[in-house]
Amino acid sequence: MTATTHPAPPTLGARGRWTVLAVCCLSMFLVGLDTTIVNVGLPAIGRGLDADTRRLEWIVDAYTLVLASLLISSGALADRFGRRRVFQSGLAVFGAASLLCALAPSADVLVAARALQGVGASMLSPVALAIVVNAMPDPRERAQAIGVWASVFGLSMAAGPVTGGALLAHLDWRALFWINAPVIAAALLLSAVFVPESRATRARRLDLPGQLLLMVALAVVVGVLIEGPRIGWTSPAALTGYACGAAAAAALVRVESRRREPLMDLRLFGRPVFSGAVVGAVAVFVALSTTLLLNTLYSQHTRGWTPLAAGVATLPLAVGATVCAPWAGRLVGRTGPRPPLLLAGGFITVGGLCLVRLTPHTSVLLLLTAYAFIGIGFGFANAPLTNTAVNGLPPARAGVAGAITSTARQLGSALGIALAGGLVTDAGPAELAHASRPGWLLVAACGILLLLVAQVSRSKKEVTEGPAPRAASPGRARRRTASPRTAPAPGWER
Repeated sequence: MTATTHPAPPTLGARGRWTVLAVCCLSMFLVGLDTTIVNVGLPAIGRGLDADTRRLEWIVDAYTLVLASLLISSGALADRFGRRRVFQSGLAVFGAASLLCALAPSADVLVAARALQGVGASMLSPVALAIVVNAMPDPRERAQAIGVWASVFGLSMAAGPVTGGALLAHLDWRALFWINAPVIAAALLLSAVFVPESRATRARRLDLPGQLLLMVALAVVVGVLIEGPRIGWTSPAALTGYACGAAAAAALVRVESRRREPLMDLRLFGRPVFSGAVVGAVAVFVALSTTLLLNTLYSQHTRGWTPLAAGVATLPLAVGATVCAPWAGRLVGRTGPRPPLLLAGGFITVGGLCLVRLTPHTSVLLLLTAYAFIGIGFGFANAPLTNTAVNGLPPARAGVAGAITSTARQLGSALGIALAGGLVTDAGPAELAHASRPGWLLVAACGILLLLVAQVSRSKKEVTEGPAPRAASPGRARRRTASPRTAPAPGWER
């Protein structure tokens, strides 16, 4: 497919811009909710469909894996064919898949339907962010909007267990998917009325080889992590998986480095600010998904809590994420991403360390405090990471920018589920608390990684004024004067 040029969309007024943000936030709430609402229902799904722990992991990760694999291509499709059109198509696919999930007669059918849900969700997450970024041309307003967007997404991720617990208190596990219907209907109607159509000024070609290799690499890595405890980490099947994953990753790097318009421009990862934001996004969602899965299994299996009680236990996490995400957006607009990232890393580290000595009788107050710390850290992290990654690409490629950050988030979710599930897959109720301790160390390690990412992020002064000039000798100064160079385009290095 050849590149196509489209005119820029008309500028919206203030009310129109924030209305567009509200509509996009509604869809993002749906995507985030379905990422975590299933977690609290896993024991009920396992009993209803006779599924073991590994099959339950696939029910969660089938969604996140497909979502992570297709996000970048969906962003490119939206840039070419129209963001609103792709956005509405994603809503329709997501709705149809939700109905299949609710009617699934077996675990295998549910896994397949969850994968189809991931296809629809891949057309919502990056496209919603691209619509928001293009509707907010002012950098300060955009940072605030991304803070709100991150707050809604964080709220949906954290509120999933609470919502799922409330539904399971009165209905069966199929209600976890029926609840999507009214949200999808409202989002379809509102997007048709309020969201203007927009495209990239110059749309990119689709990179089908890169897309296929990315899907293979992600599926093999997560698949080996989930199935490793069953097949054995040194079994022929596992060794074959390692080889296939490494070969797919190497082929992806080779193919992408040679294409004129690759799925992912690998040169971007040579920029510490951009690559740091992507790594940080993976770490944040590894920590979140690990926390939610371990909470579900520990609270219901070890402590015998109901799904509603297990969901309510995550309320401190949801409150922390909701309150701190808009605050983080304002901090990014005023000071740059470094201060909120430092806060995020510190709180997540402390939250994970609180539970490294978890026992079946650990104080409920300590549990709630740890979840609150992790939620606060999660709230502070999303806005600076998203804003940094979006500003790492030209505005015309906003769909790809949103897709890369969304891919990192969903990859983190899939990895967190696979790693946490692998730790406790064979543990009984009495041993589960002890078996989950390495998982809480993993959460703390993710917080430490965020602290390192904060060190490579730029402050507000560095973003607006650029790095301080280095002193040059008179001879070098004369040579620079004699041979002037063209300055790089502003904004590209942010």
